[in-house]
Amino acid sequence: MGTGEPVVREARDTSHDPLSVCAALLEGRHPEALVATGYGRHLFAEHYDCQVVTEIKALARGASALVPGCRTLLDIGGQDMKTVALGDQGQVLRFEMNDRCAAGTGRFLEVMATALHCRYDDLWREALTAAEPVTVNSTCAVFAESEVVGLIARGANRPAVAAGIHHAVAKRATAMLKRVSLVPPVVFAGGVATNGCLVRLLQASLDTAVIVPDEPRFAVALGAALLAKG
Repeated sequence: MGTGEPVVREARDTSHDPLSVCAALLEGRHPEALVATGYGRHLFAEHYDCQVVTEIKALARGASALVPGCRTLLDIGGQDMKTVALGDQGQVLRFEMNDRCAAGTGRFLEVMATALHCRYDDLWREALTAAEPVTVNSTCAVFAESEVVGLIARGANRPAVAAGIHHAVAKRATAMLKRVSLVPPVVFAGGVATNGCLVRLLQASLDTAVIVPDEPRFAVALGAALLAKG
């Protein structure tokens, strides 16, 4: 990263043995510095000489590099949802996370896709075709799955249910953003940021542009790399 641009991007499933995945990623590579972030950062630090930073700090750094001047961040990944308010120098002012359950996360959407017998990418594309969403009250993966099965059993069509699911997630994300910040520019990062239906719903509910950077799932990793670079 001598020029400030990433030279390698790679993502792998952590699996049941994340340390083995880390070892495979580092095989044949000799980085000058390592930064660990995310849920497994402390486990990684027990086995490798590295700096440990929170996901919030890495997200702020990465998003600021991708969208200079951004002031509000939404990150939805597989396991959590984060909202962050940044100052005019990119410093973290406030943040909120739902890291206790999968409500409204990528995992939640994957569970819903399975309940509706479709692929995740097809779930949001079908949601865009719905004439009217049905109401899905729960964003808890366990309860929402039962609710969705019940809706289908009562004759609701799949696009309408898919739209209802996305409205529920957008409502949760909007509420978290309103508690933290709505100062533009608003940046949407994390793997779920590629969900076109959710981006459209957020823009409508926030009444402002929602910027999705290129390869949004790497925003936190980019921030960690930039922090390692110094």
